[in-house]
This record gives sequence, C-alpha cells and structure tokens, in this order.
Amino acid sequence: MSLRFGILTASDRSARGERPDASGPALVEFVRSQGWDVLRTSVLPDDLNTLRETLIVWADRGDLDVILVTGGTGFAPRDVTPEAIRAVVERLTPGLDEAMRAASLRLTPHAMLSRAASGIRKQTLIISLPGSPKGAIENLQVILPALPHAVELLRESPQAEKGHAPPSV
Repeated sequence: MSLRFGILTASDRSARGERPDASGPALVEFVRSQGWDVLRTSVLPDDLNTLRETLIVWADRGDLDVILVTGGTGFAPRDVTPEAIRAVVERLTPGLDEAMRAASLRLTPHAMLSRAASGIRKQTLIISLPGSPKGAIENLQVILPALPHAVELLRESPQAEKGHAPPSV
C-alpha cells in the first residue's frame, strides 16, 4: 500500500535559518526508503497559530494520509506541537503515543518527558515525533507496522476489514 506523507519541522532556530533542519530530511529519506511518498515538507517556527493553521490546511486538502511533525514536544515554553495537534484533530490516537513512549523508555529515561500527541483530522493521521533525527526515526519505527492498516481504516478500504476477520477453520 502506498502512503502519502507530509513532514513538518517545528523549530524556531531552523525556521530562522540559524541551524539546518536535520530531522525533516532524515524523515523524508526514511519514509521514501519504505517505498512511500513525501508530498509536502516545511519548516515552521514553534508558534501555536502557525502550526495549527498549517496542519488544518495540509489535512483538509485530502492528499496526505499521514502528517509527521518533528520537534516541539518537550518541556520548553516554546514547545507547542502537542497543543497545536490537539487543537486540530477530531479524534486522539493515544495508543500511538503510548507505544512510542514505552519503546523510548527502554532507551532513555528522558522519554518520560515527551509530550507527544497524535490524532485524526478527517482522513489524515497527524503524529508528533521528537526533534532529533535519531529520536524521530526511532519513534517512527515503533509505529511503522501499524501505519498501513491505520490508513486503510481511515480510507474505509474494504481490505481493512480482512485484518479483523476471524481465522478460517
């Protein structure tokens, strides 16, 4: 199944050109290595309104299955990615967040400081990831096996129900 991604980096410094965005390009490369498409990328400041408005536009266009937002999930006062996501989604997807945090806790105690959020707006899954390339990829790898089925369900694909059928006797 081909998935269509948008990748958004939330970083004041990268948006101002003070440092290159490393996480966004790392995610683009990783997503493409899975055979999936990246249709849109952007680097934005850690600004609640800007992030919220961009997420709404991207999700409401209907051409993206998954939007990955890297950065802005920590404790710093400007880290507002979870708030932006919660402001635009219609349904939360806590299992994704829980899975990423649980897997990350095996690697670092700092994982418990993650305020990552995810949810669904219309037929688009929006997922926040850490701002470091390593953390972003590691967290995406945790939920990767569930993404095709999640998108099938959101698209209301008849194929999605096959995964729910009881085994034949």
